[in-house]
Amino acid sequence: MARQRAAGTAEFDVAIVGAGVVGTAIARELAQYDISILLLDGRDDVGDGTSKANTAILHTGYDMVTGSLEARLVRRGYELLKRHAAQVGVATEDTGALLVAWTSEEAELLPGILLRAAANGYTEAYLINASEVYRREPKLGSGALAALVIPGEWIIDPWSTTLSYAVQAKLAGVEIQLGAKVDCIVAGSSMYQLHTGRGNFEASYLVNAAGVYADEVDVKLGLRDFVIYPRRGELIVFDKLARELLSCIILPVPTAMGKGVLVAPTIFGNVMLGPTAENRTDKSDTASSESGIELLRGKCAKILPDLLNEEITSIYAGLRAATDSSDYQIRAHRGQRCVTVGGIRSTGLTASMAIAEHVRDLLVQVGLVLGCASDLPAVHLPNLGEARQRPYQLDDLIGADALYGEIVCHCERVTRGEIRDALAGPIPPRSTGALARRTRAGLGRCQGFYCQAELTAIMQSGGVDRQ
Repeated sequence: MARQRAAGTAEFDVAIVGAGVVGTAIARELAQYDISILLLDGRDDVGDGTSKANTAILHTGYDMVTGSLEARLVRRGYELLKRHAAQVGVATEDTGALLVAWTSEEAELLPGILLRAAANGYTEAYLINASEVYRREPKLGSGALAALVIPGEWIIDPWSTTLSYAVQAKLAGVEIQLGAKVDCIVAGSSMYQLHTGRGNFEASYLVNAAGVYADEVDVKLGLRDFVIYPRRGELIVFDKLARELLSCIILPVPTAMGKGVLVAPTIFGNVMLGPTAENRTDKSDTASSESGIELLRGKCAKILPDLLNEEITSIYAGLRAATDSSDYQIRAHRGQRCVTVGGIRSTGLTASMAIAEHVRDLLVQVGLVLGCASDLPAVHLPNLGEARQRPYQLDDLIGADALYGEIVCHCERVTRGEIRDALAGPIPPRSTGALARRTRAGLGRCQGFYCQAELTAIMQSGGVDRQ
């Protein structure tokens, strides 16, 4: 619980700047202890920046740089997130993945990648020849020479992951201030003063988890440890009718710019193609480009040509927080009582809970006294995945509450009951985009053409009860 000073400024033990998947995971981790915590974000929803455009793969860490901080945290985070997802209801699907070699040069790299996987603690991968590749995935384009099978690569609901962290943190007492961009930070001898558009706050310790803006927040603290280069990744999402074209994630052999263009089923029943990797200078540049889409189409023609005959549901782009280093940039500054969490790439979703543990330990190193730990409040989020039944399919649920049988978004089969629940949740959506991330409403093939007006009206009225 925050302390109030005479001037009305709230005081906290720890302030976290950034409510993406990493910032909310840190808030959740610290919420177990007897300390007061503030979570700030300039956007109107948790996970509304880089986290909402993740490729949504639960990574085993098989191909990480051995010995790197990223490798250690991805491996630990993989186990933590799998367990957490099962506990709170975040949808996952154990699709597995094929890392496919299309050239002799790529095929020669596969044994080395297999050895690296073992060095990183992942021993379930194995090599297969071309005939086995096509037996598993007969719709792949011609020319595949071999593949590495990675059974542990899963798909996951990235939006519910971030929301689950934030909800548990809030129910445990964390104060979450959204729409509160940090304009200025003044470091005193014992307290930080944070000036935001929603008021001023003070905290003894500070965590900078601001994603692509982490370097700018560091500058406010007088630090210049790294520079973020926003790396734009464009993706295409294909219609659910394309889902039968493949059964697992199809990965390329990685390059220095990232994991490359993949084709993967999504937890929501679609097929995703991407991402591109293009360094930009504008940290708000999430526009799609003609060149990016053409690049993806060219890759698709090689990997899964039949996918190009399917309808496109949406095209979007996200920014990753790339730096000059290939590793995470997580650093503690003892004299300044702060921890910076920078350079968290697409693996940050998988590593999020392990990053949170690591940041907790770094805060202790710089002087934070955690106090007693207690269990977090139990939460259970609605299932948004297609691998399990959704509310419109549950006769008993509809019998108890007819609103779960009244569909508002017909493309995604989202019911009025689900929308009501989201609006009444601990962190209610403030926009139709935030509502979509909680329910899938408006994300189908018509992209809200038929339901957007009703969704907007429901949100403006504050609920769905028409009686």
